Amino acid sequence: MDLSPGDILDGVVTKVAKFGAFVDLGEGKSGLVHISEIADTFVKNIESHVAVGDEVKVKVLSIDEKGKIALSMKDAMPKREEPKKEETVDSKFEDLLSKFMKESNTKLDEARARYNTKTGKRNSR
Repeated sequence: MDLSPGDILDGVVTKVAKFGAFVDLGEGKSGLVHISEIADTFVKNIESHVAVGDEVKVKVLSIDEKGKIALSMKDAMPKREEPKKEETVDSKFEDLLSKFMKESNTKLDEARARYNTKTGKRNSR
């Protein structure tokens, strides 16, 4: 079996370690999926994502001069369509800013009113 970076293959997890999972690719070849390449999210406990004997789909990231094969599970997964971040981030930011400004103005008005009642001044804004 000729492997090259970018190939997507099926394999079986043969060993799980703190730093990643070893995957048997068949024909006497195996590689390592580093813990950072297991999932799109932060992986604290690798056993919560894979176990020995699991069949997984992996992508070949690289093969070094010694024949070590670096694999990725997250790159082998189909990409999810995500909403455009600009739109969601901008609208969320605008909403948060608007809420902050309203609360801030209310607090300022209340503080001015308390100050004016203590000093006997009229409300001048």
